[in-house]
Amino acid sequence: MKVLMWCDNLASRRDLESAWTAAGLTVLKKNTAEVPDCIVIDMAVRNPCVRIAELRAAHPQVDIIAFASKFDAEAFAAAKEAGATEMAAQNSIVERITRRAPR
Repeated sequence: MKVLMWCDNLASRRDLESAWTAAGLTVLKKNTAEVPDCIVIDMAVRNPCVRIAELRAAHPQVDIIAFASKFDAEAFAAAKEAGATEMAAQNSIVERITRRAPR
């Protein structure tokens, strides 16, 4: 399974990429031409809803999962309106994405 990840926090990005790679997933680079199986975006990136809308336009059939370290109902509602399919807590995002991978 190919995951496109948007996360500006280097430590979080490293941890997520390491966990998903260990689980057999492929983490794509932001500038890839490949079509991902899902997109994961950290709500802490600059202008996350703009990015979600851009990703939704580029990949209309791909699930977009937004995550945040703290629950913020307004931010999650805005992400959903921008095109996110699901929302998740940061501490559950690794498992949430890993469960999507075919066995």
